[in-house]
Amino acid sequence: MTLQLFAVTLLLSIPLGLAVTFLYNNKNFVISRLTSFYIMLMRGTPLLLQVFFFYYGLPFIPIVGQYLKFDAFTAASIAFTLNYAAYFAEIFRGGLLAIDGGQHEAAKVLGLSHWQTTYHIVLPQMFKVTLPAVSNEALILIKDSALVTAIGMAELLHVTKNIVNSTGMISAFAVAAVFYLLMSYVINVIFKQLEKKFSYD
Repeated sequence: MTLQLFAVTLLLSIPLGLAVTFLYNNKNFVISRLTSFYIMLMRGTPLLLQVFFFYYGLPFIPIVGQYLKFDAFTAASIAFTLNYAAYFAEIFRGGLLAIDGGQHEAAKVLGLSHWQTTYHIVLPQMFKVTLPAVSNEALILIKDSALVTAIGMAELLHVTKNIVNSTGMISAFAVAAVFYLLMSYVINVIFKQLEKKFSYD
């Protein structure tokens, strides 16, 4: 369950965060301000509170609440995706700011369209710059997945607590720590390989 939540969140929040970044940089003032408010809201409130809202709070919204009752995994996935998308959006925005503006002018001289410039020039450089920060967020995500034990999801920490409560074997916490460390190690290795690949390109 921990790995499922991690995979769903990462696969959905990265492209969503990228989309939010471009919306934030939109020349339309309303779109830009709404996007800014979304980022502030997601980053300015605790992730656990957001999980509670999507699991317990949505059903109490008048009229539409009855259609917004989600199981624990779906509610957690929505909360985690929206939360991490906001963080990734800020990371990607920083990556875009790090790219020399002169490259856009050079692309225009070469006759590249806006989308060709974005796809072939901007995005590869942005991902190269932001990979260490994205890797750090992925490691945090593995640990944050433990928060969903608060809504009864049978993820790693929840199962560990049940074992300790039923058997009194506190060594189960050490075993859980080993699992978290192993997952973090694998994620770190994967991102290190990606960083090497981008550094050679």
